[in-house]
Amino acid sequence: MSTLVITQVKSANGTNGRQRDTLRSLGLRGIGKTVERPDSEPLRGMVHAVRHLVTVEEKS
Repeated sequence: MSTLVITQVKSANGTNGRQRDTLRSLGLRGIGKTVERPDSEPLRGMVHAVRHLVTVEEKS
């Protein structure tokens, strides 16, 4: 099973509350923070909701 490496690259300032909550649920607490999560459909949906704030790399 692969994992996704998710890095926050933009600030959550000015975003709506749902997007801020999604970043927190992903485990991202600020610009430059990175988390690794197992790849799954719900996770991809969360990343899609904040795709303008994060970068995603796939790691085998």
